[in-house]
Amino acid sequence: MTFSIVGYCPRTRAYGMAVTSSSLCVASRCAWVRPGVGAVATQNLTNPLLGPMGLDLLSQGMAETAVLETLLASDSGRDYRQLMILGPAGRCVHHTGAQVLPIHAQAAGIACAAAGNLLADARIPGRMVAAFEARPLQALAQRLLDALHAGLAAGGETRPLQSAGVVAGDDNGWLTVDLRVDQHHAPLAELQRLWDLYEPMRAGYIERVAAPERYTPRTG
Repeated sequence: MTFSIVGYCPRTRAYGMAVTSSSLCVASRCAWVRPGVGAVATQNLTNPLLGPMGLDLLSQGMAETAVLETLLASDSGRDYRQLMILGPAGRCVHHTGAQVLPIHAQAAGIACAAAGNLLADARIPGRMVAAFEARPLQALAQRLLDALHAGLAAGGETRPLQSAGVVAGDDNGWLTVDLRVDQHHAPLAELQRLWDLYEPMRAGYIERVAAPERYTPRTG
């Protein structure tokens, strides 16, 4: 049904998440990122309420393990949830409930974690982590996309993918990347196309916030 990755870039202090699924509009329910705080992935039979709740707890200084325990205690459907929590400096914890759709798996790496359900192969999250770690000098959003591409190349989900999204934010205090493909026959390729278009313009959008007096009107 879904595979995703959460990651942190110590170079830019950015947090982010990328996700893809056979379900429609997956990023709207599953991807939760707050700049300067962390990221929460909530998937399988998703409870979207756990995303902002987890970020609120992280922002209050609660440790990642305690955040996970609190979220699970609050949710009677915990056995059907798959969660990842990424906290300060890239510390990660994850949960896969007893009723999560097989094949399910998860893997953790350096400042990242990947997980999935209804997978073609249990090794997919590990391949995603390896792809994320392979190019540490790339933009965080591209590293997250690299992970999704690696997951798909390793077999992906057992059903055809329909949607995908990538979200990231750094010390600017807002989500400087929030790209979504809500329905497409090749959502990862379409998401990569959007990122390739957006990435050269991203610095300009950031400048409009920080120094609007320096903005020179141009396309976009």
